Amino acid sequence: MDIKILGISGSPIKEGNTVVFLAEALKAAGEWEGVSTELVSLAGKDIRDCNHCNWCVSKQSEGNFCKQRDDMQDIFPKIVEADGLMLATPVYSTRLSGYMACFLDRWRIFGHGNHYKGSLKYKVGGALAVGWYRNLGMEAALLSILPNLLIYGVIPVVPHLGLGAPGGAVGLSSEGGSGTFDAAERLGVLKDEYGLTSARNLSRKMVDIIKLVRTGKEALQAAPAGR
Repeated sequence: MDIKILGISGSPIKEGNTVVFLAEALKAAGEWEGVSTELVSLAGKDIRDCNHCNWCVSKQSEGNFCKQRDDMQDIFPKIVEADGLMLATPVYSTRLSGYMACFLDRWRIFGHGNHYKGSLKYKVGGALAVGWYRNLGMEAALLSILPNLLIYGVIPVVPHLGLGAPGGAVGLSSEGGSGTFDAAERLGVLKDEYGLTSARNLSRKMVDIIKLVRTGKEALQAAPAGR
């Protein structure tokens, strides 16, 4: 059973805490046989906001997703091909990052496009957030991602109770979320073992649900008509 999981980092920092936190989650998913993973960082990319031009409503075609010719053109196919989507954001002000907001706004082409409408249905998605302070608003950031999964038919998964925030996986980039700065420790999230466990648990649960969804689809296709 070949499974593809795509991770998207919404941080403006190419190799920062959000990227490595997401990478640890993808690494855990990749431990399963038949699972391949890919990480895409939005840092430095040209990701414009949706301008509601409605071009996609009538002019989409195979491989032609959106009128705006920016770096989303390379990411759209990866989203369509993936079975699972991990969306990771840094938290600066109790919500998802601007990069991630623009990225998710562009999903409108999957809701209204004449060719790709409904193509995210029954994929599996999860949210991850990284914050400097313990109570910076990571739960709010996760909850700003999850509705975007739901409205496009993506099945959201979260870590088991007691392993992370209720809406997904959370990592702290300062020791204990205290906000203490250590110039020698650039990737503090790698010391947050509790947070890393939540990320790994989220990814393993994602693989489980993808397998269940695929098995269910196969069962429905094999069932006699009318049942």
